[in-house]
Amino acid sequence: MTHDSRPLAVFDLDGTLADTAHRQRYLECRPRDWDAFFAAAPDDPPLAQGVDLARRSAEECEVVYLTGRPERCRADTEAWLARQGLPAGRIWMRRNDDRRSARRTKLEILRNMARKREIRMLVDDDELVCDEAVRAGFPVVRADWSDTSETLKSAQEKEGRT
Repeated sequence: MTHDSRPLAVFDLDGTLADTAHRQRYLECRPRDWDAFFAAAPDDPPLAQGVDLARRSAEECEVVYLTGRPERCRADTEAWLARQGLPAGRIWMRRNDDRRSARRTKLEILRNMARKREIRMLVDDDELVCDEAVRAGFPVVRADWSDTSETLKSAQEKEGRT
């Protein structure tokens, strides 16, 4: 089986592979400090269950990443993935000015991916993203191995920031 014909395993980052607990404090204040929140991302500890699943998935799938992080975080994100020894793969990121909900942006990208490749699984911690993906017929693994604050959940859905 060639690399281009393998199914895709699509992984979210924040709350799935990366533990954001140490930087969620930047979202507790008003106004939220998004610059500090994303600047602290390189220091995220890895979430062992997500990292292990990504590595195992690479045996049969091409691993790609679908994140709500803005494009301006690309270099930090690529470096973080490499430091964790995660499989190399394409990273889909939110445009810097895109404030749509995570479930809208991610489902749009998933549908575009599915036109060309089989999606073996989407692994995400956002319940609303997972619910939408299931309704759209995608196989979903719910990343329930981290604690995501209500503030971050609200930011993902209402503010379109991550």
